[in-house]
Amino acid sequence: MRSSIISFHPALQETLDRVLVGEPLSHAEAHVLIEADNTELPALCVAAKTLRERYKPHTVTYSRKVFIPLTTLCRDKCGYCTFVKSPGNPAARTLTPDEVLAIAEAGQRVGCKEALFSLGERPELQHSLAREHLRYLGYPTMTAYLRAMCEMVLTQTNLLPHANPGTLSREEIAELRDVNVSMGMMLENVSDRLTQRDQAHFGCPDKIPAVRLATLRAAGKLAVPFTTGILIGIGENRAERVDALLAIRDIQAEYGHIQEVIVQNFRAKPSTRMAGYNEPDTNEMLRTLAVARLVLGGEMNIQAPPNLTPGEYGRYLEAGINDWGGISPITPDHINPEAVWPKIAELRHVTSERGYTLRERLAIYPEYTRDSARWLAEDLRSRVAMWIDTEGLVKHEETRW
Repeated sequence: MRSSIISFHPALQETLDRVLVGEPLSHAEAHVLIEADNTELPALCVAAKTLRERYKPHTVTYSRKVFIPLTTLCRDKCGYCTFVKSPGNPAARTLTPDEVLAIAEAGQRVGCKEALFSLGERPELQHSLAREHLRYLGYPTMTAYLRAMCEMVLTQTNLLPHANPGTLSREEIAELRDVNVSMGMMLENVSDRLTQRDQAHFGCPDKIPAVRLATLRAAGKLAVPFTTGILIGIGENRAERVDALLAIRDIQAEYGHIQEVIVQNFRAKPSTRMAGYNEPDTNEMLRTLAVARLVLGGEMNIQAPPNLTPGEYGRYLEAGINDWGGISPITPDHINPEAVWPKIAELRHVTSERGYTLRERLAIYPEYTRDSARWLAEDLRSRVAMWIDTEGLVKHEETRW
């Protein structure tokens, strides 16, 4: 069975045809695809969209979330980050329980279902200020405090926590599993080269690829629905992007817990080491998204953040994505504060223009709600079930905003 894709190179066409009949890409084939000439980009996108529509037709999803930046302190020093603040900065702080609850309650009032906790990685190992914050709050580690705040949100609101604290041990993941419907950590890349001097992850012990891969595997062993992804434009080459996607595919094949893969484009920010770096253009995102779909297969949920490419993000639907990620009606994207979230009405219009229906999902994808006994702690199962319809999507979506 051959596809209707027109390609200028028979070898590339042959590869795409094999993917479309269910054969997985080899490592070598994936590397060839990512380096395809720009004239071949339409063929890659058509193949990726065809594969996506065989498994996930008609619907594009998003999660209505509230963003809770638990602490802006971190022991890592990524070259592109403005979320993290040094101890001397007045914005270097850790939210109190009252502040966390106020954000969560504000989100609940506007129909949010997800409480996304983001925070710097293990700041108490590096900064005395973080240790002072924890002593004042009465917790030994930031992970312990995170668990307590997730539990508070669960018991005092109807929101469902999704924690994104970075690298974790198996014991820490187990500690958080009972109070999170899903968790996340961007793999970003698997190249050790990026940890060298003058590279994006120099001075970042938590960005060592082996450490991040160990977190992904530990989450798989504990059956935690997990979000991960790659960050493109931070000094990696195309082959290194593919290596990261293949690593994700291998872990997913072993454990089945990776519910979503994000392909996120780097945005240059003033006052960072990488302020002068070129940002990936839309075509580079399309190329990477299409290859991500072809590598990861039609069943994977693949997301690209719409706020990082305003005005053009609708084109990503032509490269095989099926999700827009978390969108907040009240809190900014604290990781990319300059990038305003699109309104849900705009997102729905852009999605429908390309022939799809926008639907709200929870922080746990439908595939994982269908076997909640495996993927969710017992106390969370009824909380999830109250929100969803027979498709596993939100049954009564808040229409405001």
